[in-house]
Amino acid sequence: MEYEAEREIPADSRTVFGVAADVGTMERWLPQEIDVRRIATDLVEGEADGDEVLMRAVPDQLRLEWGLHGRPDYTGWIQVMDRADGASTVVAHLSFLGDQPEASGATRAREATQRLLERSLDRLADLVGQQAARSAR
Repeated sequence: MEYEAEREIPADSRTVFGVAADVGTMERWLPQEIDVRRIATDLVEGEADGDEVLMRAVPDQLRLEWGLHGRPDYTGWIQVMDRADGASTVVAHLSFLGDQPEASGATRAREATQRLLERSLDRLADLVGQQAARSAR
């Protein structure tokens, strides 16, 4: 089962990607509580609901990709893109396989997962706005 959400954010793509990829703010926009720590320049690991999450930043593509260590039944990514008006568009995508509730296509699980994804992008937009306000001072 695939999920996708898109959000316009009134900031340039490098700023948006910088906030999204910042280990210090990542926990504030991700869809669930996750403790993250950088383990290499472009690699972050974390733990959520007892699963080990690995996230890779691809700065030259303004992209974050993640999945569960040792389990190919869940992956995700966000892609940040410039808009002609100086703002950005962020697309977030999740893929679920196997017997997870999110993979079943059941209406309740589908709606809850879609809401989580959309709220994550809203929180990311809020964080970008907060950073812009601090920078303007």
